[in-house]
Order: sequence, then C-alpha cells, then structure tokens
Amino acid sequence: MNGDNPVDGDPRRPASEPLIVAHDQEVVIEHHPEDWLAFVLFWALAIIVFLQFYTRYILNDSLSWTEEIARYGLMWITFIGGAIVVRKKTNIAVELLLQFSSRRVARVLLAIGDVTQLFFIALLAYFSIEITDRMSLQIMTVVDWPMSWVYAGIAFGCFLMLARQIQKFWQNARDGWRRAAESIGDGLIID
Repeated sequence: MNGDNPVDGDPRRPASEPLIVAHDQEVVIEHHPEDWLAFVLFWALAIIVFLQFYTRYILNDSLSWTEEIARYGLMWITFIGGAIVVRKKTNIAVELLLQFSSRRVARVLLAIGDVTQLFFIALLAYFSIEITDRMSLQIMTVVDWPMSWVYAGIAFGCFLMLARQIQKFWQNARDGWRRAAESIGDGLIID
C-alpha cells in the first residue's frame, strides 16, 4: 500500500476526493388509479405465482388454475402499465431528428407524433372492444370463465391509455407543443 493516499493507495487521486459521487433524484409519489390498479394486480400475480411454485415443487401437487390466471394477469398488467407509460411520457421514441431540428420544425414533428399516437391507441381501443365481444363464447381452458373477461381487462387498459393520450395531446396542443419541444434531450447524457 502506498503511503500517499490512505484511502485506496492510488497516488493519482487525492485522499479528500470521493471515489464515487451519487446524486439521488427527489422521489415523487403519485397517486393515480392506474398506479394503484397495477400495484394490486402485481402483488396478486406474485401471490399466484408463489402459490403455483409452492404447490408444484413443495407439495408435488400443482394447482391447475394458477398458471392460466398468472398468464392472464400478466396480460392485464401489461396494458394497464401502458397507461402509466403514456401518462409519464416515457414511450420509446427516436428523437434523433428532433435533436437536430429547429424548435419550429420540432414542434410540428411532435404534433404529428402525438396525433399518430392518438390514432393508434384509439384504433387499439376499438379493436380491443371488438375482440372482447367475439371472445364471449369461448371459455378458459382450466377455469370455467368466459375469455371475454380476460380481454375486457385488456380493453380497460387500452381505454386508460387512450384517456391519458387524449390528456397529453390536449396539454401539448394548448401550449402549441412549446414545452414538449423545449424538453427534447432532457436526460440525454453524452460522454
């Protein structure tokens, strides 16, 4: 060990400088219906999967319904989580063109993107109702319930996404996509 630096023996780094510097962001807890619904579904799904594991590997006598309900619960969480993603504006997006555009062009591109997302989610919500209606005659494999219940949860998630997208579109349209254009590249780290 080198005597110059009692912390780690590295003579290039002064002893007073910390090795790692971490800055925590302020945690903001939001209470939205889709957050609570996803929270409850997540823990219900965790209990069902644990029950499946316990009965299959510990008791050696698996409950047949746990796998099917877990699969459908995961589908529900996916679409309800989609509403959270739309609300937080954390959709996957390619912003390369926006990075190199003027503010005016970026605002137009953001408006086109919002309209496209609104159209796509509205179409998704429409088709989710159609498939829910069509699946009313089909029964689940193990549990004697109609498959329309599964697809009704997916439709509910699609309509939550649509409501959040309409809210996002309205907020952006009211200020002419100015705030959205100013936030391009937030969180972008270039090393």
